[in-house]
Amino acid sequence: MTKAIVLTGITTTGTPHLGNYVGAIRPAIAASKDPQFAPFYFLADYHALIKCHEPEKVRQSSLEIAATWLALGLDTSNAVFYRQSDVPEIMELAWMLTCVTSKGLMNRAHAYKASVAENEESGENDPDKGITMGLFSYPILMAADILMFNANKVPVGKDQIQHIEMARDIAGRFNHIYGEHFALPEAVVDEHGATLSGLDGRKMSKSYNNTIPLFEPEKKLRKLINKIKTNSLEPGEPKDPNGCTLFSIYQAFATPNEVALIRQRYAEGIGWGEMKQTLFEHINEQIAPARDRYDALMQAPEHIEAELQAGAKKAREISVPFLAELRKAVGIAKISL
Repeated sequence: MTKAIVLTGITTTGTPHLGNYVGAIRPAIAASKDPQFAPFYFLADYHALIKCHEPEKVRQSSLEIAATWLALGLDTSNAVFYRQSDVPEIMELAWMLTCVTSKGLMNRAHAYKASVAENEESGENDPDKGITMGLFSYPILMAADILMFNANKVPVGKDQIQHIEMARDIAGRFNHIYGEHFALPEAVVDEHGATLSGLDGRKMSKSYNNTIPLFEPEKKLRKLINKIKTNSLEPGEPKDPNGCTLFSIYQAFATPNEVALIRQRYAEGIGWGEMKQTLFEHINEQIAPARDRYDALMQAPEHIEAELQAGAKKAREISVPFLAELRKAVGIAKISL
């Protein structure tokens, strides 16, 4: 049986938080243990340079993300776990793909259009002010990440579907010119995937500065949970769990039976202080073992590096011969008689 190749990239610009865990990391860890899949997970450190020009932040984020995934039980015997920058063939492929990608396609990228619109709305004479070629050509590098390993499926949020469609277009164009080399990837969107609210009730996101880091120490975790905004209803007054940040986070970590019991407690008028304590205890109990492993890994970066190098070796066993094939296809070769 041929395994489906599933690929996920993690941009190294922040500390993993609860929203990352329930939305992306938890299902990816489960997939890493599924023998039906050949998962590829990578630290997208070159992608990080598009928006982050702080070297130490990129390095620290790479360390924290790798430690997080390993602490949570990533099965590196089945999954290939590597750092993007350790597979130089990806960057060479990105240039090959750039040379067959139309500027018109890149003009339609959501991130680029949003930046142009922001400039125009602010009255800038130059609609491209502040827009780097990294931002503009980001979908091509993403295509190279995917096509380098001929990934069949790419789990993404709805806002990333366009990039997978672009990767398909780019692969199709390359295949048309140089012959069939790339499989056409498919976006996988979990319509029922959990999206957590943050401290202020908006979607939990680094850009909103409203996140709860996944492996905060107990005291800091409790303090952050206590900061979550609630309404002014008093203990004893019935409360609506729908739209409640505390309930939505609890639901992402609880069994259906546990959720049903808490829903009943809302109807009975549970106090916000009691609910925050319940949420803290529930999350802390679940993540404590992984947090201990995370703390140990952060004290042993050489172990993390060894895992990443082992993953890069497995990745390059695929990328090196494949790039040689692609070079030959495009005419990049030594002179011979």
